[in-house]
Amino acid sequence: MLRRILIFWCLTCFLCTSLSLAADVNNSKIAGDDFDAAFGDEFNNNKPPRKLIADPLEPINRGVFWVNDKLYFYLFKPVAKGYRLVIPRPARVSVSNVFSNLATPIRAGNALLQLKYRDFGTEIYRFVINTTFGIGGLFDPAESVAGVKPRIEDFGQTLGYYGAGHGFYLVLPVVGPSSLRDGMGSFVDSFADPFRYADLETEEYLWVKLLDATNRLSLDRDTYEGIVRDSIDPYLFIRTAYAQRRLAQVGENTYNINLFQGPLFDSDLLNPLDWFGY
Repeated sequence: MLRRILIFWCLTCFLCTSLSLAADVNNSKIAGDDFDAAFGDEFNNNKPPRKLIADPLEPINRGVFWVNDKLYFYLFKPVAKGYRLVIPRPARVSVSNVFSNLATPIRAGNALLQLKYRDFGTEIYRFVINTTFGIGGLFDPAESVAGVKPRIEDFGQTLGYYGAGHGFYLVLPVVGPSSLRDGMGSFVDSFADPFRYADLETEEYLWVKLLDATNRLSLDRDTYEGIVRDSIDPYLFIRTAYAQRRLAQVGENTYNINLFQGPLFDSDLLNPLDWFGY
């Protein structure tokens, strides 16, 4: 009897080990060939996986991603950290509030184009309250007092609302993850940017956009560093995160949980060409 139990135990261990190795090989193949499909399968309760966004330019995108990665670690983040040391957090939050308040025409206009009248009214309400009681947008009493949060809308979402797909994935120099649709949407949004009509010289305009980007990055708590540290392939993770968030923002929820909270995945930071207003 004992002998039979030992034989059964050995066979069970062998079978489990074999299945584990096969699963590891299969998972490695999936991760290398189609990370999006594997990611979707894990969080969709075994629904048929699908790729969230086409990436025919992956070799080029990976090259741009590598350059952006180096710029982030050796230029942008050190500058943001220095800025963080000099400017107190309350002041940086106020600067962020001002830029957010001035971007109201973009959010409100796109909410109206999508026939989201409640969101349109919310943005108008926030603008009036924050401009008056918030002293020109330095503070955000609309959210801190009344609990009314901004409604993030852009023209890329508007195009998606009316059925336009991503087209294909793009990694833009400096800006980062984008798509053909969202890149075109950001170009359209740039015409609703109040700074575009502020009679600024090109150099002054770029400095304003650089201040906005540096300030937002200074408020980030090393989200990107965490991705690089914890991901086998940060490029694939960010591609999937970007596609998922954009799908959710146009009303198509592809997963049951949201893994992508934090400033890195804020749509303003991911808004292509937004830094330089093109």
